[in-house]
Amino acid sequence: MVQVLLILCVLAFVLSLMVTWLTLRVSTRLGALDTAPIDGQVKAPRRVIPNTGGIGIAIALWLPMLAGLIAVSTLDSGSFTGVLEPIQSVWTDLQERTGLGWGLLGCVVGLHVLGLIDDRKPISAWPKLIIMLVPAILFATLLDTRLLTMLDSHVGGSWLSIILTVIWIVAVTNAMNFIDNMDGLSAGIAAIAGGLFLIAAILNAQWFIGVILALLVGGCLGFLVFNFPPAKIFMGDGGSLVIGFILAITTVRTTYIPADASGPISGAWYGLLMPIAVLSVPLYDQFSVILIRLSQGKSPFVGDMQHFSHRLRDRGLGNRGTAVVIYALTACSGIAGILLTRANSWEAALLGIQVILIISSIALFEYRSPAHRGPRD
Repeated sequence: MVQVLLILCVLAFVLSLMVTWLTLRVSTRLGALDTAPIDGQVKAPRRVIPNTGGIGIAIALWLPMLAGLIAVSTLDSGSFTGVLEPIQSVWTDLQERTGLGWGLLGCVVGLHVLGLIDDRKPISAWPKLIIMLVPAILFATLLDTRLLTMLDSHVGGSWLSIILTVIWIVAVTNAMNFIDNMDGLSAGIAAIAGGLFLIAAILNAQWFIGVILALLVGGCLGFLVFNFPPAKIFMGDGGSLVIGFILAITTVRTTYIPADASGPISGAWYGLLMPIAVLSVPLYDQFSVILIRLSQGKSPFVGDMQHFSHRLRDRGLGNRGTAVVIYALTACSGIAGILLTRANSWEAALLGIQVILIISSIALFEYRSPAHRGPRD
């Protein structure tokens, strides 16, 4: 089955590469370029670059998902031979998740359309946030996608789990939207985080989640060919909302504590912290920039150039250097998160300390080192 996931990853990469190239050409001809800032927003000097690249990522997810859902609904497991033969063993599991798949596909389409509209004619923060709550609530209430369901019996029902799940989905979706503030960042981080979550899904034989993550990783890498600094196209909200939502949903659906009939075979409650470790860098960016804006008396939802990436660049790293450093930090904390699911208690404590030290070192470096305008590449 791992071989099938690799094939899907390559397929998504090729689709994203082709569609992004086509989108770049068509958008440039039609003048679908990056928009001017809204009132109160601070953006980098406007470049004559399309902001419709999220279409490539979305298509790389949509087409294989749609084809897969149709296949699951119409074919039997004996239809697959050759390299696709491993699908036979997980066909029943995939069929049981068709409802989840259609729901995910529909929500991704809705968020992509919302993002495309916002990219062409910016929507104010609160209406956009309210619209984003809809798919989060849908998954938490109707599609059995909830965090910490073990709390239900202790708090008198599922209300706490639903609230926590909605908060998590919206927070991760916005974190990937927030960190889409410099060339190559959101797609690169999503590819790294998606790859690490894919490993967790494979280790726990969660093949439906593995398929979605394989498509996400391939789609982001295909887009990154055109988005790595200096970017030829931006993903826009049409891409960042989609990858944030996919990461949020797959982290909720993934099992992080392997078990057999007698109970957990490795790891413990702290395995549930794995997504926070993997996504600690974009979450740090989100919360730090919100705190900075609030301390300045500004709206936390009106964009500016005070993100983590901007703060690093202003210390001399440059655009490419900043992207590579943030990739490395994401990988370092993410690898610790993967190990967390297989660790005993003292190992987990060390891994937790490692992630905390990574984020604390970033914060200390930012606080103690003076900012200056470094080279821009």
